[in-house]
Amino acid sequence: MLTLHTKIDHADTIAAQLVLPYELREKCRLRATLSTGEEVAVFTVRGTVLRDGDLLTGEDKRVVQVVAAPEPTYKVSCADAHTLLRCAFHLGNRHTQAQVGDGFLRIRADAVLKEMLAGLGARVEEEAAGFEPESGAYGGGHGHHGDHGDGGGHHALAPIPLRQRIHRPSDVA
Repeated sequence: MLTLHTKIDHADTIAAQLVLPYELREKCRLRATLSTGEEVAVFTVRGTVLRDGDLLTGEDKRVVQVVAAPEPTYKVSCADAHTLLRCAFHLGNRHTQAQVGDGFLRIRADAVLKEMLAGLGARVEEEAAGFEPESGAYGGGHGHHGDHGDGGGHHALAPIPLRQRIHRPSDVA
C-alpha cells in the first residue's frame, strides 16, 4: 500500500488524485482510495489540513494531487456587502466554518443556519461543491496557489487553543 506523508510545492507529473471531502482532509491518519483505485495511507502532522490542489508524496516518489470532493453546502449571497458581513458575523459568532468567496460565503449544509441566514436577508442556495473554509485567526490562513512571500509554506501565527470549538452540522446541541 502506498503511504503518503510529505507535502510538496511542485511536481512535473501527477500519478493520481485523492478526492476527499473536507471532513477527511482534516484527519492526520487516513486510509483512502486514489482515482486509480489504489488504496493509500495518509499520515500528516496533527493539525494539518489538506487543501484542494495540495501535492503529496511518499517513499516511492509518486505524486498525488488532493482534490476537494463535492459535498452538500450552502452558497450564501446577499444584495449588498453590509448584509453579507452581518451573515459572516453571525456565522462566526456560532464558530461555524465558512469559506469566503468573492461576494459569497459557503458553509456546510445545516437547516438551522439556513433559516438564520434567510432571516438576515441572505439568499441561500444548496449546492454540491468543494468546501475550503478559512482556517481561522489562529490557523495562519490557507493561502492560495500563486501567493508570494512564503514559498508556498503554511505557518501558524499562534498556537490554536485546545478549547476552540468549531460548530459542525453533525454536532448535537
